[in-house]
Amino acid sequence: MLKSKPSLLSLALVAAGVSVMFMPHIAMANDDVNPLEQPSAAKQSIEVNKPATTADDANASELVATSAVVSLAASDEPIERIAVKGYSRSLIDSLNSKRFSDTVSEQLSADDLGALPDVSMADALTRLPGISAVRTGGQAAEINIRGMSGGFVFSTLNGREQVSTSGSRSIEFDQYPSELISSAAVYKSPKASLIEGGVAGTVELQTVSPLSIDKDYSFVINARGMHNDRASEVFGAEEYGSRLSFSYQGKFLEDTLGIAVGYARLEQPSVATQFIGLAYNDSKELDGLANDTNGPVDNPDFEYISEGFEMQHLGGVETRNGYMGAIEWAPVDNFVVKADAFMSRFDSESFARGFRAKLGGRNASVANPVYDGNSVIGGTFNRTSKSYTRVEIVNDDNQDFDEVNSFGVNADWQVTDKLNVNLDVSLSSAKSDFRNGLLWSNVAVDANADTPIFDENVSISYLLNGLDLPDIGFNQAEAFSDVDRVMVSKYGIYPFVNEDEMKAYRVDFKYDLETDIISSVEFGARYSDRTYSNNRSVFEYGNDGAFSKSEPPLKLTEDMTTVVDWQGDFSYFPSYLAIDLDAALNAWFPDGIPQPVQTWGNADGVVDPQGYTTNYSWTVLQSGEVYEKVISAYVMANINTEIGGMPVTGNIGLRMVDTDQSATMLQNVDGDINLGAQNITDSIGIINQNYVSTVQGISYTDYLPSINLNFKITDDSQIRVAAAKVMSRPPINRLAGDISASVSDDGKINGSSTNNPFLMPFYADQYDLSYEYYFDEGAFVAAVFYKNIDSFIDTIAIENFDFQANGFNVPDYIVDEISGEQIATTNGTYTTAVNNAKGGYIRGLELAYTQVFASLPDAWSGLGFNASYSYTESEVQSITSLGGDTTTQDLPGLSNNVVSATLFYSYEGFETRVSARFRDEFVSEQVAINEQVVNFDAETVIDYQASYQVNDGLGLLFQVNNLTDEPTKSYFGNQNKTGTLQYFGREFYLGFTYAM
Repeated sequence: MLKSKPSLLSLALVAAGVSVMFMPHIAMANDDVNPLEQPSAAKQSIEVNKPATTADDANASELVATSAVVSLAASDEPIERIAVKGYSRSLIDSLNSKRFSDTVSEQLSADDLGALPDVSMADALTRLPGISAVRTGGQAAEINIRGMSGGFVFSTLNGREQVSTSGSRSIEFDQYPSELISSAAVYKSPKASLIEGGVAGTVELQTVSPLSIDKDYSFVINARGMHNDRASEVFGAEEYGSRLSFSYQGKFLEDTLGIAVGYARLEQPSVATQFIGLAYNDSKELDGLANDTNGPVDNPDFEYISEGFEMQHLGGVETRNGYMGAIEWAPVDNFVVKADAFMSRFDSESFARGFRAKLGGRNASVANPVYDGNSVIGGTFNRTSKSYTRVEIVNDDNQDFDEVNSFGVNADWQVTDKLNVNLDVSLSSAKSDFRNGLLWSNVAVDANADTPIFDENVSISYLLNGLDLPDIGFNQAEAFSDVDRVMVSKYGIYPFVNEDEMKAYRVDFKYDLETDIISSVEFGARYSDRTYSNNRSVFEYGNDGAFSKSEPPLKLTEDMTTVVDWQGDFSYFPSYLAIDLDAALNAWFPDGIPQPVQTWGNADGVVDPQGYTTNYSWTVLQSGEVYEKVISAYVMANINTEIGGMPVTGNIGLRMVDTDQSATMLQNVDGDINLGAQNITDSIGIINQNYVSTVQGISYTDYLPSINLNFKITDDSQIRVAAAKVMSRPPINRLAGDISASVSDDGKINGSSTNNPFLMPFYADQYDLSYEYYFDEGAFVAAVFYKNIDSFIDTIAIENFDFQANGFNVPDYIVDEISGEQIATTNGTYTTAVNNAKGGYIRGLELAYTQVFASLPDAWSGLGFNASYSYTESEVQSITSLGGDTTTQDLPGLSNNVVSATLFYSYEGFETRVSARFRDEFVSEQVAINEQVVNFDAETVIDYQASYQVNDGLGLLFQVNNLTDEPTKSYFGNQNKTGTLQYFGREFYLGFTYAM
């Protein structure tokens, strides 16, 4: 019987086919049906109305009489419905998915993704509670979940683990166009049937299933032009870009064969203007204070000195081509086979032009130093005969060619009414070819001289201003734009080539039971075989710290250069010469530009260096392969019962995981044949006799229990509890063997083995408790969580490390190329990776609220609001000395406060919304300098979108991303020690969507 009059939103949901979610006050014809237990069965009593086909029907507030009504007992009155469309509909669908999920999760519906203005899935996911993003080049790329960085986030596509071009476990979400993804979910609590790997959470992306569409076919085309308003400030930058996508889905042979194809292309300008403060990697006695003990271990009375700073214009174009295809066949009612493919090609070509100021270390002459603690943040640095103080004019050229492929075949067989079998075979592969090309220029006394002389009269004055641009001054400022003073002194190219491939096989069984507690049992197994490889190579010519006699500098001509002025807030920086890279290299290498190679060079142990005078052994030692084989199995019971009359659903299960990991390594045995010394040949035939090639690794087995319970306390509200043991394996590139040592300009030896094939996973015990309340026009969700993490990977720095005593082949002295003097080498720092024993907790609170004002009269009914807030804290901290003074910093990815909010409105085909995302300060990798984990300042990113549906098929769209031109700002330890200040500009989009 009808207990009360249905609300307007309830009726709207009836029309949308999702009435179960918001109809707590409507009794179904069959009172025995529990909507939480059988949402699909409840929907069968509803005749779903197709979307409105007139402009009036498009108004989400208009009531339309219809004879299609809910089958309500003792009621024959026709019920009015509201056709809820657009962003409101997407929110409703997302909440409906969340409500009936069997884990603590967040959902993005298919309609939601189809309507998103987001460039990639990274942007789309950041609208969910507890999820934030790290911006790279102004675009969201890596996502953080519940205060944990991307390395703790596990990702799947169509239920299959994905490898990455990043060299780590975390996929780069900006390579996944939102136009080609039909739905997404973020699982914050795991269940046994989910593939292991996400301490922070698991992101599941789905492409379309063509047999699931309502119509016989659909075709959608989307085209947008874009403009970046800072591009005009950067010489050579592209101002305009474009987005184009189309998709087709069709059903054939009486709905037994489905085909889907999609294509999305993005051409996007990459623009930024930035200042970069470099790390504090040297020290010098400056303050003259007696008994000063705050300095480095080897010189406690010294003060810390930064390596220098950079000022750069960045420009270029990012091009992404995404492809999606699927074929689905259901020859009989109980069997479906689907083959699907996803491919992404993400290429970028970019430049970085400007200055790189090297302060010169402890051998520089320093006047008027300004201190923050024991670190120098300002002063005048003058070059001496022993210092490397200089200002380089840089014209860097970077190219990145990324490929992502995902292929799979899935067969689903309903063997009997109770038994279901699912088989899945997949291949995931990724390749990244990053070519880092650097062109350095320095100032000559006279570039027209027969034998040009490096101008050693160098004076650099600067004062950092925290998160504002610094004060700077150069005595050579006028020369930086003078073609008669500037000469190209060095060219270098340093490719990083990563390849990652995984083959996986999976079988899952589900057997329905007829018991009062367990509704079904699931069990299955999975096997995966993964190979990761990293290859380094190099080509260098010239010298960036002076003018080389054997490889002399290049005299520039007017047609190779353009004088570039800074604009806006950066306008007080001195002008410089932008150099045509191709023209300069063709003039410098008239017989053809040499290509990079992987070589030993003249390293110790080399039989014949073939003319090389530099040790390039790092290109060989840092190249290699990682192998990982995983066998997993699980059993899980799905719960559907009552406790004291309260419906309880959920699952309890156990997952077993057996991992075998290993990596290739080259060990230096100093040519001892008894220790296995071999002839190791590089890519150009140079033989080194000092090393032995080995494969080393470890195997381990883990057992991961989990439980998820959902208590339906009223028709409108429910409580979820979850507990599990979770794991995340180390980044795949951290398992690669790499051992290297090098000598700096001042003779200091530094080395590293930052990777380690014996690294173990991160483990955590986690607990979740959430309350969900669904009311007539929205929902409120409150959740708390607690993770107790056993350990983390630490990169330990060992000061004053004795390299020779530990088997490193390092020289006793180096020769200064300018003076010819011998400089004795000294022991510096050796860094290596270990699993520490210092874990700790992460805990937090999440709140989410959605309100769709569908019951308001007339034009106001299109108004809506949704927002989320999360608070996260952790006792986990790490030690950093990048800013000189040793200090602690938080767990990477953790912002104490994260807020996301959207205000939206629609009326008669017009829809508009403004979205804001705020996160307070957090720790992540330095934007401009990789592998430096630094502090980032709080940021608020605001986006705006407006659209108008002209008719049934044609829609127009306008949007602005980064409406307030929010920069990215980072610092070392505290805000007085500037890291990166990077400004990206606003992005404007104008385009259309056509559907049929």
